Amino acid sequence: MNETLLEETVPGGGHASLIVRRGQVLRITDPRGGANVGMLLFNAAEKSERMNLPDTLKCQHTAKLTQGHCLYSDMGRVLAAIVADTCGWHDSLAGVSNAAEVHEKYGQGRYQELRNAFYRNGTDNLLVELGKWGLGVSDLLMTLNLFSRVDVTGAGAMKFVEGNSKAGDYVELYAPMNTLVVLTAIQHPLDPNPEYAPKPVKLALRAADPQIAELCRTSCDENMRGFINTERFFL
Repeated sequence: MNETLLEETVPGGGHASLIVRRGQVLRITDPRGGANVGMLLFNAAEKSERMNLPDTLKCQHTAKLTQGHCLYSDMGRVLAAIVADTCGWHDSLAGVSNAAEVHEKYGQGRYQELRNAFYRNGTDNLLVELGKWGLGVSDLLMTLNLFSRVDVTGAGAMKFVEGNSKAGDYVELYAPMNTLVVLTAIQHPLDPNPEYAPKPVKLALRAADPQIAELCRTSCDENMRGFINTERFFL
């Protein structure tokens, strides 16, 4: 395995952002189990290009994102490929929490009383990180929830599946282009736990052989075209 370039722990309720360079792999680990990571992806060179989850699901004919799948931009390019996944399911439907939802569910949780343990929400956390890259509320679009599973009933209702991620589970994202990753370690908006208790996650970045993404490239014809579109961007 190639040398680790970066290691970082994002505390529960925290947020982070970084550029994963072309040919690098970002491993995100759930050390305790039960974590949730709300994540956005952008083309680091042209941030108006960003992750498009409807296209991601449609072109791969699935709503269950796991190893072998790609995360597409709205330009038909691959922002990241899921090259390893011990969890097996990541929610692409439910989005992130906002301040009103957190207040209604968990109570006041103000900074004035709790200081750094105050109750955070996914929307505000992501906006803090987006602001560091010249982005704002109009760029807060489709969010992928890593480590969480949501099932949809025959009637169209969404149901959070508890215990989807176990301690030590991880997902690895290979970047075939320079990809800006914006994330927050915050509870899933459908998590039934009545207590505010977001879990930490660990980030590890390393360089990788492009062959690591071969399973993703060849898993369907659409992914082959997606990788070709991505490679054209660098010609």
